[in-house]
Amino acid sequence: MRKKNILCLSALLLSMFATTSFANTETTHKKKKPAPALFSQFTYQGNDQVYNDNPLNGNEFYTPILQGCYPDPSITRKGNDYYLVNSSFAFYPGVPIFHSTDLVNWTQIGNVLDRESQLNLQSVGMREGIYAPDIMYNPNNDTFYMITTHIGGGWGNMVVKTQDPLKGWSDPIALQFGGIDPAMFFDTDGKAYVVHNDAPVQAQYDGHRVIKIWEYDTTTDQVIPGSDQVIVDGGVDITQQPIWIEGPHIYKKDGKYYLLCAEGGTGDWHSEVVFVSDSPKGPYIPADNNPILSQRYLSKERSNVVDWAGHADLAETPQGEYYGVFLGIRPNNEGLVNTGRETFMLPVQWDGEFPLFVNGLIPLSPKLKLPKGVTNQTGQNGYFPNGNFTFADTFNAPQLDHRWIAVRGPREAFARPTAKGLQITPAAIATTERKPISALFHRQQHKTYTATTTLNYYPATAQEMAGLICYQNEDYNYTFGVTKEGEIDYLVLQRTENGVTTQIAKEPIALNGPIQLQVEANHNQYRFNYAFDGEPFANLGGTVSGDILSTNVTGGFTGSLVGMYATSSK
Repeated sequence: MRKKNILCLSALLLSMFATTSFANTETTHKKKKPAPALFSQFTYQGNDQVYNDNPLNGNEFYTPILQGCYPDPSITRKGNDYYLVNSSFAFYPGVPIFHSTDLVNWTQIGNVLDRESQLNLQSVGMREGIYAPDIMYNPNNDTFYMITTHIGGGWGNMVVKTQDPLKGWSDPIALQFGGIDPAMFFDTDGKAYVVHNDAPVQAQYDGHRVIKIWEYDTTTDQVIPGSDQVIVDGGVDITQQPIWIEGPHIYKKDGKYYLLCAEGGTGDWHSEVVFVSDSPKGPYIPADNNPILSQRYLSKERSNVVDWAGHADLAETPQGEYYGVFLGIRPNNEGLVNTGRETFMLPVQWDGEFPLFVNGLIPLSPKLKLPKGVTNQTGQNGYFPNGNFTFADTFNAPQLDHRWIAVRGPREAFARPTAKGLQITPAAIATTERKPISALFHRQQHKTYTATTTLNYYPATAQEMAGLICYQNEDYNYTFGVTKEGEIDYLVLQRTENGVTTQIAKEPIALNGPIQLQVEANHNQYRFNYAFDGEPFANLGGTVSGDILSTNVTGGFTGSLVGMYATSSK
């Protein structure tokens, strides 16, 4: 009996050994997943001289009201509540939406397009995606509409709607017309219309475009076939060959219909023009004093330059006063635009037949007088900051702050707040690919800023890298991070220009704990620094040019982004 037990025990041990050996072999041959990167904090601090030189008095607020890449603003009002949206191109989630009760203090309440059933950006370029959204409240059915053009991804022109912007928006409804920049108008008689930019039947010159109008059926959420007609051909005066009449909006005042459009392209000839008609479908007659908003006639040598002003939308207050939001840019001291197109505001005087942006044809001031009865609380009590401010995040909230964005795909696919900080799971996608990457971004909102993060990360292979990234798009960016070569850990600074990546500098480091990474931007000069254990920051790579982060060099419509990334495909 004892001999039999020994034989059984021997067989059991052999079986266990074989199983264990097989399991170990499986573990050895099974590909190990790259470790996530842990970022315990991120701090962005702006320090533009214009705000140091122009401190606010108690009755003032700053414009732009939204600094950084918040272009193509559109605004609407229901009662005392204003809602404002911006273009988002390949950013994810799409179309940031802001709320205010006084036009000065704004809170981002979310994004209109915040789920994959509403966005298809997987392989679009940064100059594609969501163009020029228009938000409009329809009092006839107590519904908000957001209409936009989704370039790439198969949507084209589309509309979403809701009865409460705080509770989310519908899935998109594809619309059956071409062109870009659609906007809605709801007349007091209950009829609805869509206006948009389109190509003429036969172009007479480069940049020749038209404004077209359709009747819109709110029961089917489609334009009415055959109802379209051209209401503006070329622009204010086609004999002068005006270019890119676009961004149309219709307003009704004192029984007349006013059509507001951008004209001149979105560069340094940008402007805003206005037309009037007795009918929403025209004919529309241009104002004699067009343009009613532009910075194109001014000297480039002026101080605190604001340029490219246009693409405006108007809001009427409950008291019958008007304000206009519009885009503009603030170039750095080398004339380059890294912060992108921002959202500005001006009061609008409408005492005569046509509206006029107050001081919209002279150099724009960084400060405006507060509307009567309004207290400036920007940067306090949850309101969006402007001027020089600091944004700090330790990622201990269950949800990411609305200011964090990804490109081409959901943030939640790779970024997760934890008790120890933000965990970014590396994607097997390089930051130079036109795909969703594992990078979480904050907009560059100042010409002079510092961004600092603390990284806890131990790369296992030369393909793994994590750190800070300054990003205009996949072809133009800086990556500054930790990687491995052989058995040695390195800190590396890389510059990608026109799709070609060059290593600027690398330095061996001893990763015994967290490392702080920092970018300092001073107009066109960028410096990348690092520190261990609270030691002073050391620089890697010297001073480099921020030119590749500007729209002047890269083209497109977005501003520069700064953030944190991780990749397993360096």
